Amino acid sequence: MKQIQWYPGHMAKAMRMMEENLSLCDGVVLVLDARCPAASYNRRIADMVGAKSVLYVLNKADLSYTEQMVCALGEGGKRVVSMNSTDSRAARPLVQAMTALVEDRLARYREKGAVRPMRFLIAGVPNTGKSTLINLLAGGKKAVTGDKAGVTRSKQWVKCGSFELLDTPGTMPPSCENQQLARRLAYVGSINDDILAIDEIALCLLEELSVKAPQGLKDRYGIEGGTGLEMLEKLCTKRGFLLRGGDFDYERGERALLDDFRKGKLGRIQLDTSENLKEVGLI
Repeated sequence: MKQIQWYPGHMAKAMRMMEENLSLCDGVVLVLDARCPAASYNRRIADMVGAKSVLYVLNKADLSYTEQMVCALGEGGKRVVSMNSTDSRAARPLVQAMTALVEDRLARYREKGAVRPMRFLIAGVPNTGKSTLINLLAGGKKAVTGDKAGVTRSKQWVKCGSFELLDTPGTMPPSCENQQLARRLAYVGSINDDILAIDEIALCLLEELSVKAPQGLKDRYGIEGGTGLEMLEKLCTKRGFLLRGGDFDYERGERALLDDFRKGKLGRIQLDTSENLKEVGLI
């Protein structure tokens, strides 16, 4: 299978920008995709923030089962919340977690009689929902959002109540030795589809889902096992993706699969394991 590679120049620029602005921030909110928190963890960001207090947010939790991941991260000493940033009810517990994260700094400011907003760097790989999270806290559309990687290309300071949030472009590590984790980033849309071999990605996703979400494949497409190609052909048959002459329209099937997965139409799915969290250094 073709190796997945990335790291366009704007990501290196974004990392430098974050380093330059980190000293202005009291804490860091690191947004991970709840379906693949290990895959969506950029160790370079964690290394960069150093001793800053970090809140790990497992976003898009409505698309996954997060209990095991939350427990593993909590037992590993991480401060973590699980949420869906498109749900307005998630705002209050998130604000509480962010306030608790910087409580010591707030107390020191109060002792000095100083009052100023607490500032947070909002970081993560592309398409984890950073800007949507900011809009949730701001109570309106203040940050640009989209359903594909690379929507945010420059920094934005956004005032959100007693917080000031620095929205940053999604940044990937320069490489990913574990290609399974790289493929999971492709599945969730953190890597631009235009640079991917979509046919290979779709077949790998089908094979992984046949193990981790067999009921979703059965309910949506009538798929009950088989090779990746056999499952794709069943999908095309079920959805009517056929070319003139009866040949399978593989490309439409591949695109439909990825779209269905990303929108949660195959059910709630957890791709990563606790072992993956250990592998990337999260626990």
